[in-house]
Amino acid sequence: MHLPEEEGQIPLKHSFTETTNDHGAAADQGVSKRLNPRRYQTQVYEVARKRNTIAVMETGTGKTMIAVMLIDEIGQAIKSSGDNKLIVFLAPTVHLVHQQFEVIKEHTTFKVEEYYGAKGVDAWDKEHWEKEFKTHDVLVMTPQILLDALRKAFLTIEAVCLMIMDECHRTTGNHPYKKIMKEFYHRSSIKPKVFGMTASPVIRKGVSSTMDCEDQISELESILDSQIYTIEDKTEMEVYAPTAKETRRFYNPTWFSSLDLKEKIKASWSKNDASFLKLQESIQSNFKDLDDKVKALRKRLSNDYEKILYCLDDLGLICAYEAVKVCLENAPTSEECEFYRESSLQCRYFLEEVFGIIKQSLSNGCENFLDVGFDYLKAVDLGYISPKLNELVQLFHSFGVSRELLCLIFVDRIVTAKVIERFMRKVTSLSHFKISYLTGSTTSVDALTPKVQKETLKLFSSGEVNLLFSTDVVEEGIHVPNCSCVIRFDLPKTVRSYVQSRGRSRQDNSQFIIMLERGNKQQRDQLYEIIKSEGLMTNTALNRDPEESVLKPCTLDQISEYVVNATGASVTADSSVRTIHKYCDTLPRDKYFVPRPAFQFSYLGDSYECKITLPPNAAFQTLVGPACKNSALSKQVVCLEACKKLHQLGALNDHLLPSTDKPLEKDINVESKGPASGAGTTKRKELHGTTGIRALSGTWAEKLDGAVFYAYKFDFSCDIVNELYSGFILLIESDLAKDVGNIELTLYLVSKKVKASVSSCGQVRLDGEQMAKAKLFQEFFFNGLFGKLFHRANPAEKQREFLLKKETRKLWRQSYMYLVLPLETLDDSNNESWTINWGGISSCVSVVEFLKQNALLGAQHCKGDARNSLQSRSDASGTGCNSSQIFHFADSSVNEKNLKDMVVVAIHTGKIYSVFEILSDTSAESPFDTSQYNTYAEYFHKKYGVLLMYPGQPLLRLKQNHNPHNLLVNFNGEGGSGKTSESGLVNGKERMYAHMPPELLVCTGLRRDVLKSFYLLPSLIHRLESLMLASQLREEIDSHCSLQISSSLILEALTSLRCSEDFSMERLELLGDSVLKYTVGCHLFLKYPEKHDGQLSSLRQSVICNANLHKLGIDRNLQGYIRDGAFDPRRWVGPGQVSIRPVPCECGVDTLEVPVDSKFQTRDREVVVGKCCDKGHRWMGSKTISDCVEALIGAYYVAGGLSAAVHFMKWLQIDVELEPSLVSEAITTASLHSCNPKVDEIGILEPKLRYVFSTKGLLQEAITHASEQESKLGYSYERLEFLGDCVLDLLITWYLYQNHKDIDPGELTDLRAASVNNENFAQAAVRHNLQQHLQHCSGLLQSQITEYVKLLSEHDSGDKLQGPKGPKALGDMVESIAGAILIDTELNLDEVWRVYKPLLSPIVTPDKLELPPLRELIELCGSLGYFYKEQTVKKGETVHAELSVQLKDVLLIGEGIDRSKKIAKGEAAHHLLKELEKRGITHSGSARKRKLGADQVDDSSPIKQKKTEMHLPMDATGLSLPATDRKISGSKNDIPVIKAINMKKGGPRVSLYELCKQLQWQMPTFKPTEKDSSFISTITLYIPNLGNIECTGDPRSDKKSSLDSAALLMLYDLERQGKIIIGGC
Repeated sequence: MHLPEEEGQIPLKHSFTETTNDHGAAADQGVSKRLNPRRYQTQVYEVARKRNTIAVMETGTGKTMIAVMLIDEIGQAIKSSGDNKLIVFLAPTVHLVHQQFEVIKEHTTFKVEEYYGAKGVDAWDKEHWEKEFKTHDVLVMTPQILLDALRKAFLTIEAVCLMIMDECHRTTGNHPYKKIMKEFYHRSSIKPKVFGMTASPVIRKGVSSTMDCEDQISELESILDSQIYTIEDKTEMEVYAPTAKETRRFYNPTWFSSLDLKEKIKASWSKNDASFLKLQESIQSNFKDLDDKVKALRKRLSNDYEKILYCLDDLGLICAYEAVKVCLENAPTSEECEFYRESSLQCRYFLEEVFGIIKQSLSNGCENFLDVGFDYLKAVDLGYISPKLNELVQLFHSFGVSRELLCLIFVDRIVTAKVIERFMRKVTSLSHFKISYLTGSTTSVDALTPKVQKETLKLFSSGEVNLLFSTDVVEEGIHVPNCSCVIRFDLPKTVRSYVQSRGRSRQDNSQFIIMLERGNKQQRDQLYEIIKSEGLMTNTALNRDPEESVLKPCTLDQISEYVVNATGASVTADSSVRTIHKYCDTLPRDKYFVPRPAFQFSYLGDSYECKITLPPNAAFQTLVGPACKNSALSKQVVCLEACKKLHQLGALNDHLLPSTDKPLEKDINVESKGPASGAGTTKRKELHGTTGIRALSGTWAEKLDGAVFYAYKFDFSCDIVNELYSGFILLIESDLAKDVGNIELTLYLVSKKVKASVSSCGQVRLDGEQMAKAKLFQEFFFNGLFGKLFHRANPAEKQREFLLKKETRKLWRQSYMYLVLPLETLDDSNNESWTINWGGISSCVSVVEFLKQNALLGAQHCKGDARNSLQSRSDASGTGCNSSQIFHFADSSVNEKNLKDMVVVAIHTGKIYSVFEILSDTSAESPFDTSQYNTYAEYFHKKYGVLLMYPGQPLLRLKQNHNPHNLLVNFNGEGGSGKTSESGLVNGKERMYAHMPPELLVCTGLRRDVLKSFYLLPSLIHRLESLMLASQLREEIDSHCSLQISSSLILEALTSLRCSEDFSMERLELLGDSVLKYTVGCHLFLKYPEKHDGQLSSLRQSVICNANLHKLGIDRNLQGYIRDGAFDPRRWVGPGQVSIRPVPCECGVDTLEVPVDSKFQTRDREVVVGKCCDKGHRWMGSKTISDCVEALIGAYYVAGGLSAAVHFMKWLQIDVELEPSLVSEAITTASLHSCNPKVDEIGILEPKLRYVFSTKGLLQEAITHASEQESKLGYSYERLEFLGDCVLDLLITWYLYQNHKDIDPGELTDLRAASVNNENFAQAAVRHNLQQHLQHCSGLLQSQITEYVKLLSEHDSGDKLQGPKGPKALGDMVESIAGAILIDTELNLDEVWRVYKPLLSPIVTPDKLELPPLRELIELCGSLGYFYKEQTVKKGETVHAELSVQLKDVLLIGEGIDRSKKIAKGEAAHHLLKELEKRGITHSGSARKRKLGADQVDDSSPIKQKKTEMHLPMDATGLSLPATDRKISGSKNDIPVIKAINMKKGGPRVSLYELCKQLQWQMPTFKPTEKDSSFISTITLYIPNLGNIECTGDPRSDKKSSLDSAALLMLYDLERQGKIIIGGC
């Protein structure tokens, strides 16, 4: 028994001086980088340099320092020579590995690493090991790790230049040390240098004579190819490593007779053992698992019985009493089935009965041990304590009250250490000592965990524990420098144990005490032999002359082995059994079946023959080995043959490890050298470009003589009668697909809807002049409405420029060239006829020419040059309005009747307006709105430097232009007109109008219906562009076929939820996930008939995982097509337009496409996703690309079925060919299955399924569980279950997708989760009595099925949590039958659904959907503004979960207990929901109510909350604990502290939200009101037991800021009242 690695972290880093001053206490580790060895260390080192050496030195004399000196010298020589050789330091225990690793790392400059099983090295492949070899110089490891690496050919012995073997006396028997030397070292022509270290060079228990000692030493030398060397003059060593003073402590024999007590205990054991025998006899012969369980429990019963008797004899009644308590604490428990529960209780009954028997014998109990004046002699007489234990107590008393004492007490058994430690803690007179115990990490139920071992040893080393009871785990090499006393409570059994345990006493004047029974000749002789052996060993080692001693050649036995020629990996007959078991460990299993090999021996007279049977999911099932002289050898040889066959079949790779099933590149496209880790995850964000739309590119601008365009007419019709919108025509050089160029969509305005229709109108030719006019028109309107016509070339100057005055070629890009022109309004009803409004266009061109000459742009106007006038720009005369019918504009005079709805442009601002009405009772001389100016004339004079020529003209009320809005989304439900938004909506209708003199305006010749249509264009064109991009992708995918899939469906698959459209990829992604899973799963099932379901699952996962889908999507540039941000109309820029909201590219990429590079990937939460720079670069969630791939698969499945989806997957380079020939092969294989004796099962089962199998073997396989291994069938349902899982997942998802088109994607996901799960399938099996036909050999499974059927029949379906959970095998069988039908019908999915729809009915619907309790609680709390808290505590094997919800003045608490944390939390949530329901607080799973939570989250909520997705079990089992309520009593001492409030928008609300969450206060309510173009919000917060607190914020210009103001005042008010502290850390 040895300590694992975790125990090794002991402070060992002493300087050499400290070490020597400690008289050798830490000599094994006490060396420094500046090596200053002692004389005897140098002496041994010089010998070890010259030849292979075994250093025989006392514990504590510094053997490790000699090893470090060798490492240093040889390591430096390797570096100088440039050889790539390694130094290997071997230590037999993990604890020693860690300890020696720390020493070497501390005292050398080499790169050192440690290796042991718990680091997962068993799973490392050659690449991983080669990386370790390249990056480290010294490898410290357990010998088994090295042996495995050599056998697997990860390392060769020739690559090692120095091999150091700590505790090398273990080189005997089957120890890895011996196997390393014999299998590899002695067979190699290039051998490493060997240095062994030991304090006792004999390899057996002891020595009988000098000759025997010589033989043992010679054998050790021969195997290690080394010679022993020891120091003759021990004077110097005694200074640094003083030998402990050895004394004997005698105790009297036990004379108390406990025969009666033993008889009673024996009678109890016999009775319970007989019960187990009877239980065994009742088990069906084929239920081997039950038989094994009873055998194990029966053995456990005997072990407990033996432990109790041992403690009774060796330690006395009290310790026997403690031993029973220890056994009771570890008593087996099982909740798996009734049989297991009864069996486990049998052990407990025995222990409880023995507990009572011993308790009766302890008349006064043992609590009076707490009294200082306890009479120990009387206790010995009564048998309460044994004389041996009494002697130990007296020995401890003799130590006095010194707390500096560190004493190790060695015992043989773990139970001894445990019960004596408990006993000593009760002795009051020893209360000044801190007592503990230490054991190894064995499989014993009494063993300590590695973590506890580590902590205990640290406490002992630091002096916090004085008395440490230990097994032999700390005998070898463990460094406790301050240990002053070692007691052998139980005698050492070997000379090694004697020497090593004595060596733990490191201090001066330390003691080594051996306890002996008086008159016990056997003990005396045993000790005598050990001491004699030590003397012989020491003398023999000293008297050996290295010069005369000749190493005997190591005898190499003939080894039966199999060597892989490709790598050199080998497996021997000796190691083959382990290899076979390791292979079986990798096979799929469930709780009813553990895959392991079965062996059957045949005696042939003078030899044995062994037959091995592997589990049904292994690469092969049976093999008979050759005849051998004994059964053990025959087992090894057949395993060796099995290893060879498994390798030949590919089940073991070329390193003789179970194949990991990494897909081959030629078979399946997987991510091998893709981007950095995290691809396809939500946390990783990536920078990507945006794919250009080829259909919108054009070269027509360069054709001066004209060009031909494809024309697409835009028609608009409003749902309000007489609300007119002008038609437009889109002119592009490319012909759009029919489903792009002919569409209809609804545009949502504030209080109306406009139906937009796009239709193809053939081709049209424009001449050069028309193209020039059209370009100028588009430049004028796009910049006038959505940009700025007047701008400052230099922001520092006030001088403005007219944008269109200079060359405008730079405003057009060849990659984005189209024209959008208004159409004439025709009187006829023929919708197909159309004419471009060239009159209006020409008029606008004239306006542009006029503005080039007459726009008021100069800086002098801004400075108020009063001399400037409009006289030169008007042909009219007079100072007033001569006629009420004529209005003088800047460029013309207009009749009053033509003014209404005229589109005009202001010559001083460049802004475009439409005339709303004439303000007849006003003029420029009327009072101005503000006190800053007296009249409008004064305003224009001072503001713009304009002297009006016609100040008496009535002012015109003009409707201002505004920012374009996103009309693709219906926002009407979330507000009305006049609201303020961050996107530029103005506050109130009054701000939508301007008052202006006519003489500052120029007529455009267009009416308002054209202007209104212009505002529809950004949204319409954005949707058109999206469809063009979708069509473009479709062309790439379908370049060589004619699939009919609509662009709108492709667009849906490309649109993320972040776009805020009324469609997104989520529904298609859900469907595509199932389609992908099915096609890949079916392909793998057919292509790899020899692979088991675990391998198939691994292969499938490597294909369908998000990381691979991400790589495939990137390879096909899907990231450029994805729409991942909401349409921002403010940043919409048409051809010929200058953006007024530029986002300059700061991405560090010059190209439009972003290369796949880790520098363009991040996990920074601050990075905003979905926002584009002006080059089209945007950050995108990595998972979005994976989701898009799945959504496109779903889209193709919807449009064209499985063949279309397969076509798309092949385009992605996923090999998913479903070859009919492979289906035929699968059917042929199944037809050869040998049938179970129960031949009538098939005939009974088929009518229940309403399907008759053509190949009965498929159904036979589908109902055969792996536990039927005993029947030697060679098959089980796992592979068909793998296939059926894919089939049912697809069929149910497709059914839900088709039948629930109006529910949101999240609810569709919930429906699938509720339908596609093992529990649902298990219930379907029981409803149709399919469980009767499951073929298995598991008693546990049979018991659970019986209980499940019974409980399900009694189950109230209204209480989902309390319902039973079905055995997984039942659900698996339902899936496997589906797989069998699929193959039998040659992949006819419709036929499978015909059979399964009635089997699975009723299929859950949204109104019947029940969420898991925890999920339901989360959503309920979210919708009502409550917060829940959870707390889980592990108690033994169970988890105790506590969930709480704060109501107004009551804190409700629900509790749950289960082995599973999730189930325990689910049970707690269930109890809380029940309690909330009693109080009238309920939450339905229906779509209507479930959406309530989302609808209630608006601008009045502190933060926007997303829907939470949680995947939890549908039910839970365990103890039922009701919910409780507690009145809240505030604690004045616990005032919550919050950090400084973030004053950015939303910051105060977030701070308040976090506070409420922390204290479980209900979410506050906000009430915003609008007054005088500003918002004021009132907040109400309820504090339990105190009532409501209400605060009103300050007026703010927008609603969200007013909410922040109210939240901020609430926080300050809470601070003022002493409820919180603001500004804490």
